[in-house]
Amino acid sequence: MQVRAIPTLPTQPPKKRRSTRLICIIVLLCLVLLSVLFFRSPISKVNDLRFVGNTMAAKEQLSEASGLKSGSPYFFMSEEKIKEAIISSYPFIQSVQMEKHFPGKVTVYVKEYETVAYELKSDGQVEACLENGSVVLLKQEKQLVLEKPLLTNWSDPNGDAVKKQLSTSLAAIPEGLLADISEIKYDPSDSFNDRIKIYTRSGFEVITTVSMLPDKIAYLSGIVETQEPGRITMLQADSYISYTNLSKENADE
Repeated sequence: MQVRAIPTLPTQPPKKRRSTRLICIIVLLCLVLLSVLFFRSPISKVNDLRFVGNTMAAKEQLSEASGLKSGSPYFFMSEEKIKEAIISSYPFIQSVQMEKHFPGKVTVYVKEYETVAYELKSDGQVEACLENGSVVLLKQEKQLVLEKPLLTNWSDPNGDAVKKQLSTSLAAIPEGLLADISEIKYDPSDSFNDRIKIYTRSGFEVITTVSMLPDKIAYLSGIVETQEPGRITMLQADSYISYTNLSKENADE
């Protein structure tokens, strides 16, 4: 007797597996659609942009230099490129820091180099001389209080290089002494091409050079704080004479 084999039924994929795959595709499509809608919506854009600490450049100027403005993408911005763009455009800016708060709020903190002196130009405009040696033409509304030294007689062709060195030297002077200096006059001589005359609000006249100034600060501070007004010479040798004794010497001659 011949036994007939019963044919096996073809296997069917589980319906559950098909349903899971379909659900995954639907979820993925929904996520893609939501992402597209989100990044096209105002909530993904910069809507509150602030610059803090800038006094020499307007918000509009910083915005143009950095490319950062209202409506810029909030998530896809390169903070390093924005910082580099601002600093390279404005040498008087020392550092830039960004702070982001979702949704859409960006604050840019700008730190500028300190102003150590001002220069009155022949056309009446005022330039700020900064601690890093750069100069900035001040806006009219900023020309109100010149609480730092005023530079005069710096039109000499060699004056610009000396002025840059002077700015870095002034940055190292104690704040109280710097505030006492009212004027710095460029007064080169055959022996010293960087000689200057300093006039203080407390009544002293100081003759020195830009290159010697950093090493002479201690001597200058000691005389200004302890002696009556007079003339201080700080060149290869240091000397001080009060105006009272100076008048007597001139009378005896």
